[in-house]
Amino acid sequence: MNQSRAYRIVLYLAITFLLVTAYKAVTSGISDAGPFFVAGMIFLSISFRGIPALKGLAFTVFILSVTITALYYPWLFLEWNGFETAVLITPLIQLIMFGTGCSMGIKDFVELSRAPKSVIIGVIAQYTIMPVLGFILARLIGFEDEIAAGLILLGCAPTSVTASLFSYLAKANVALAITVTSITTLIAPVLIPLLMRLFAGGYIEIDVLGMMWGMVKIVLLPIAAGLIFNKLTSGKAKWLQDIMPYVSMFGIALIVAIIISAGRESILNIGFLLLMAVFLHNVLGYFFGYWAGKLFKLQERDCRTIAIATGMQNAGMVSGIAKVIGKIATVGLASAICGPLMGFTASVLASFWSNNAPQDEKTESR
Repeated sequence: MNQSRAYRIVLYLAITFLLVTAYKAVTSGISDAGPFFVAGMIFLSISFRGIPALKGLAFTVFILSVTITALYYPWLFLEWNGFETAVLITPLIQLIMFGTGCSMGIKDFVELSRAPKSVIIGVIAQYTIMPVLGFILARLIGFEDEIAAGLILLGCAPTSVTASLFSYLAKANVALAITVTSITTLIAPVLIPLLMRLFAGGYIEIDVLGMMWGMVKIVLLPIAAGLIFNKLTSGKAKWLQDIMPYVSMFGIALIVAIIISAGRESILNIGFLLLMAVFLHNVLGYFFGYWAGKLFKLQERDCRTIAIATGMQNAGMVSGIAKVIGKIATVGLASAICGPLMGFTASVLASFWSNNAPQDEKTESR
């Protein structure tokens, strides 16, 4: 059996299970469709890997399947033989940050000296547009205090480490994306606590110094360790760089499962409103990020990059912060929803832009 045929069979299985899910939902209620829904989404994720046009959505669909599993069977992810799985969130974030450090080097910051204007606009856009959007949406919708604080915290987060991937797919400036991601991540331990004090101080008590130290432990120290490791091995540990994306994917999936399981009741009560708030936060971030670049007359490729870098938040880091302050089931909910949603919207945006070459490139090619 060749590979393409195997993927087709998996796709047919996915469609079958999802049709059974729809039938169950109509006849006896969605609560009885759990096994079929979970299986259908897992098979759909696998089948997408065999479809070039949809391959980029495979991980997003997998995260959706993990989310659905956690909603139906939360006990799978809350405790293992008396061990509380929430304890794993901090080391998982540290491992992901270590991998980020291993993939970084001085060359990633060269862009700062070559195009400081684009980098500065990207960094400022990230730490102004997104916190303000988070605050406005939280106030307009009227979430309970800790849920609102979680949405604001998501807005205060640095750029997602996957922004460079989607910038590549969108034919944008990958070097700029890497630089903005690196800088926003490195200054996050200082800015996030201050921004949270400013925008979320009315919702929950913010211990600025405590949050800074917590972020140093889950962000700066692991990244520094990764940078040192990369320097000492002189890039020879390529095997580590090869496996870290898969380790990160596993870590993100497990973090999402734990948070969704812990906050299941809150999600079932306010799920749609929170989903819409996170969606608007994400999409408006793309919109305002893009036009921030246009306002300062940046090239189209840089505008696309800043749009993606602004709209894509480091949801994993937010989950780690929520764990540090002991509010994973409430403050951590927005970030858990953001992960799969952001992957979907970024894939759609990157796909649209990939079919439309930047206007300045078109001009140069004539």
